[in-house]
Amino acid sequence: MDCAMTRPDGRDAAKLREISFTPNIAPYAMGSVLVSFGNTRVICACSVEEEVPRWMKQQGVKGGWLTAEYSMLPYSTLERKQRDITRGKIDGRSSEIQRLIGRALRAVVDLKKIGQRTLWIDCDVLQADGGTRTASITGACVATAIACNRLLAAGKIKDFPIHQLVAAVSCGIYQDNAILDLNYPEDKDATVDFNVVMTESGKFVEVQGSGEEAVFSAEEMSAMLALAKEGIAALVEMQKQAILAADRVGAAALQDLASVFGAGR
Repeated sequence: MDCAMTRPDGRDAAKLREISFTPNIAPYAMGSVLVSFGNTRVICACSVEEEVPRWMKQQGVKGGWLTAEYSMLPYSTLERKQRDITRGKIDGRSSEIQRLIGRALRAVVDLKKIGQRTLWIDCDVLQADGGTRTASITGACVATAIACNRLLAAGKIKDFPIHQLVAAVSCGIYQDNAILDLNYPEDKDATVDFNVVMTESGKFVEVQGSGEEAVFSAEEMSAMLALAKEGIAALVEMQKQAILAADRVGAAALQDLASVFGAGR
């Protein structure tokens, strides 16, 4: 490791960017949050549809479904990004990311507990400065938890369906050092780039990683994953606070949610 390494924004190697969650940003959604990872900002919303996809009905699958959509708004990048509807099809990167978001959330949601309904997760990138997929997953979990808590409070479901939170963060090798939560300049110049999705219990949901015209050692990979684990643990605590802050259904429900997520432990 190079002790003289300097990150573009002056952060230590193991430090997250400034993270914030603004709940209830989209009032017509059942649950929503604006999540910021530094200058990367994403609106994540969870809407509820009172039916399941046709394929589930045809196959007689019990329970509900959860699916995700991801898009970068035209003004989210330095150069205007063309809308998918203008191109006539979704681009490959967006398709890959929305599938990743769906997989991450389905790993922690008991779909049988949501009944015959679909949870639609929409992640819209307002501003991109690296890590849009990891911010989307982290925010989407918050939006989904808010929505599920409101379904529970309304008596539409009997049990809280999320058995634990899930979050994601990037890590990489930059100037021969393992670093956490890459912004765009770091992502552009990193020799290795990883995206790590983990549950609050520290179990991996998915790891995406590759060398950018480079190779990496087992030791470097271990260092990156250790940073990711620490970062995700910190993100989970922030997620819990955001979920609690969004609750508007009364003190009793707030107390129940605090118990579910172990607030204050």
